[in-house]
Amino acid sequence: MTTLIKRIAFISSSVAILLLAGCNLFDGSAKAQPTQNDHLDQRISQAEEKEGEAYQDSTQFTPLKHHKTLVNYVEQIALDLVDTMLTDEDISIGVASFVDLDAHLNNSSQLGNQLSESFIHQLQKFGYGVVDFKTTDHVLVNKRGDFVFSRDIEKLARRHLASHVLSGTLIYRGNGVEVNTRIIDVNSKRVVASSQKILPYFVLNNADINLQRASVN
Repeated sequence: MTTLIKRIAFISSSVAILLLAGCNLFDGSAKAQPTQNDHLDQRISQAEEKEGEAYQDSTQFTPLKHHKTLVNYVEQIALDLVDTMLTDEDISIGVASFVDLDAHLNNSSQLGNQLSESFIHQLQKFGYGVVDFKTTDHVLVNKRGDFVFSRDIEKLARRHLASHVLSGTLIYRGNGVEVNTRIIDVNSKRVVASSQKILPYFVLNNADINLQRASVN
């Protein structure tokens, strides 16, 4: 009888030890392997943090690295103009400075003048006849050099050399400068091509463009 009691006690203690060991293994595996819900919550938290950082200052967004230049944007605008061109005539285009969209429409800047210079090349590249009306009828030679360009109206040709003119307006937005470009028939004042594009400030800053306005008369 005593031997039977000892065996029963031994079996009971062995079963208890096995149960405790099983519980410990279960708890350990549960801790070592997070549930699918834990992973989902973690991803949602990380996404919310990234979204908050992205929108923290979206109006002054500046990428760490980029390869965009002002020339790239002028090329895109030129493509828009070619795509929307409403005439198949052999036209000659004069390119004027881009001006600020204000009450006077005669204030330009380094950006406005640089855009006009870039479009001379882009239009020529697309096969359009381009007229540079800043070219005088003679070459001025002095100690500083030899000059053929001028902004003096008295020195420029008085006859109409271009059938169309390309120009546009500049609007200063929160994230960049909005450039509205059009090609206009000089005689009818009809718009034969147009484009609208935002030039981001980080592209202009990278090109050392001075946005300070200068009156162009």
